[in-house]
Amino acid sequence: MLGVLASVWALLLGMALIMIGNGMQATLMGVRGGIEGFSTLEMSIVTSAYFVGFLAGSRLAPEFIRRVGHVRVFAALGSFISAGLIAFPLLAEPWAWTLLRVLVGFCLSGVYVTAESWLNNAATNATRGKALSAYMIAQMSGLIAAQGLMNLGDASGFVLFVLPSILVSLSFAPILLSVTPTPPFGTAKPMSLRQLLSHSPLGAVGMLILGGVFAAQFGMASVYATQAGLGVGQVSAFVAAIFTGSLVLQYPVGWLSDRMDRRVLILAVGVLGALAAVGGFVLATSFAALLGAAFLMGGMANPLYSLLIAYTNDYLEVEDMPAASGGLVFIYGLGAIAGPLVTGQLMDMIGPEGFWLFIAVLFGAIAGYAVWRMTRRPGVPVDETGAYLGVVPTASPVAVEAAQEWYIDAADEAGEEGGPAGTGQGA
Repeated sequence: MLGVLASVWALLLGMALIMIGNGMQATLMGVRGGIEGFSTLEMSIVTSAYFVGFLAGSRLAPEFIRRVGHVRVFAALGSFISAGLIAFPLLAEPWAWTLLRVLVGFCLSGVYVTAESWLNNAATNATRGKALSAYMIAQMSGLIAAQGLMNLGDASGFVLFVLPSILVSLSFAPILLSVTPTPPFGTAKPMSLRQLLSHSPLGAVGMLILGGVFAAQFGMASVYATQAGLGVGQVSAFVAAIFTGSLVLQYPVGWLSDRMDRRVLILAVGVLGALAAVGGFVLATSFAALLGAAFLMGGMANPLYSLLIAYTNDYLEVEDMPAASGGLVFIYGLGAIAGPLVTGQLMDMIGPEGFWLFIAVLFGAIAGYAVWRMTRRPGVPVDETGAYLGVVPTASPVAVEAAQEWYIDAADEAGEEGGPAGTGQGA
């Protein structure tokens, strides 16, 4: 593992700094929006705008890279991100924030595509799983660390906007000064929704619904916490609890995924996520209960992303997996765009608690659909399933495809050794 870290440390450091900047601005949007008097609906539109840009960037960035190269794309998009982060307090209007969030989402998605293609090229078949694991840990650690930095300035001022801009600007130095250009690359054409539904209805529908859950967590959690009357320190702790749960519970869910019927596990994760959201709804007056609910809710949402990918792979041929990964990411993005809009409507109707209600309903829908699918066809035996792919929702299709490559290699090695394919912890 140390050898893997030594080869990609600059990339991991740079991405961690980018995620700190991204995590700070995502939380700050909710807090500063409340100070500026933005309505819940306006904030939900601003949040959805990020995912519109992110989805567009994941589709268009590969073409930009093919035309002008990784370094130019990386540097150009980084400049736009840094400028966009500083522009938020200068243009404190809902329409301006919406446009800026589209820009930031687009550029961050392109940065992820570029960085992840570098990472994939730097890894070998033997180290790809470990390299991706380190990359995902760096991403989640950056999001958690970002919440601590929220206490370094006044949310009504400029410091908390300037700081992430500085961090994002600094992040490109270690990456651009250490990595080498990658060979020409391409991503598989995403599988259509109809094809995904025919192969794995639970995987496709689950991804669509989960997109709404994650978008609500990532973009609307700070809006909820602000409207619930929490201070900046409590808001950042609440958001940090969500991402901490995501990081801590990733491995246990992955371990179980390789040892039991994945549909049963999807059902269990959906039920636990719904119960966590109900707990947050009922116990909203207790800050300690809110932190516990946030930890469990986040800890169920992020691993479920990887679990649904692994479950879908169980019904695919090896040659279809790259295309399926792109299709799943696209479906997930559609859900992420819609999620904040619906959350905002509920919060307008019934108050801040609409945040919890929305997430509880979505988790419950995933669990209910898993039960229904279990009545439609038999499951894949545990010893015939593939390994769990521990990727996070912030990853681009490049990282998901790289994880698929690791999965195929792991399955080939397991087959040569005469053992089951699903024996390892994923990237």
